[in-house]
Amino acid sequence: MKIIVDGMGGDNSPDAIVEGCVDAVKELGLNVIIVGAREIIENELSKYDYPKERIDIINSTEIITNEEEPALAIRRKKDSSMVVGLRALREGLGDGFVSAGSTGALLAGGLFIVKRIDGIERAALATVYPTTKGVSLLLDLGANVDCKPEYLKQFAIMGSVYSEKILKVKNPRVGLANIGTEKGKGNQLVRQAYELIEDSNLNFIGNVEARDIPVGAADVVVCDGFVGNVILKLTEGMAKALFTSLKEEFTKSFQSKIGALLLKKQLKSFVGMLDYREYGGAPLLGLKQPVVKAHGSSDAFAIKNAIRQVKEFIEMDVINIIEKDINTTRNIQ
Repeated sequence: MKIIVDGMGGDNSPDAIVEGCVDAVKELGLNVIIVGAREIIENELSKYDYPKERIDIINSTEIITNEEEPALAIRRKKDSSMVVGLRALREGLGDGFVSAGSTGALLAGGLFIVKRIDGIERAALATVYPTTKGVSLLLDLGANVDCKPEYLKQFAIMGSVYSEKILKVKNPRVGLANIGTEKGKGNQLVRQAYELIEDSNLNFIGNVEARDIPVGAADVVVCDGFVGNVILKLTEGMAKALFTSLKEEFTKSFQSKIGALLLKKQLKSFVGMLDYREYGGAPLLGLKQPVVKAHGSSDAFAIKNAIRQVKEFIEMDVINIIEKDINTTRNIQ
């Protein structure tokens, strides 16, 4: 198995990207192709001891930044590390792709270069969402701000497959993010999507309110990209505020510092549960080949886990299962 990695994407490239790739080939038993400026990548690789035959480099001369208009950047910067990497994936030089670069550009590149699975109307960006019961899968996160009911149904199917195969959830409970749990709640989009998902063979549990998502009300939470992005960003902000408040409380006095010391193990476990680095990245579901978006500030640990995520994506044959389920549903209709 060979994973292609965007060596120049993200806030900590290329050093953290290269280190993560080195860790991945050592620990995961796979090969990696790093795409980027060859001289820079080679200089970073020289810092590590690793099996040289397991890492190759594809040279590129351009970088897509977060400030650029995504679709335009993909079209104009043909020799960027992201475009070259996606093109190498499409041409069969690797089995999956990881990038910590511009989310918008990766979405555009995935659609323009890798293409959607036959029968999929829109690809969706998904993320693992920590809950009190473990994790849920939340999608879409912003790839599709304006949706049709059919899109949400397809998100539900793709999310269910990913949850079962990658997150190891048996018969995942699928919920539709809404302003109330009653069937008739919400705008026209979610009311119509409710009917479509309800008629599918998914384990659909109905509407889920935002306050119930963190307590694990559903294994897969489906919404349009606008709602999903708001849920995700609000959660990130709340987590940051909570950690800041806890730190202030635990450093107020000698007694509170002792309490923090006694709870060190539990606090570390809690922080780990909310650490995006543990989960790797956000899969772009609906494409013909595995593509994972790593967090822009990913360190080596996060990059290694993003590569691991792609490895599992491939091993569990997620794309073929999604294609089969989508087309079976279409034929039934």
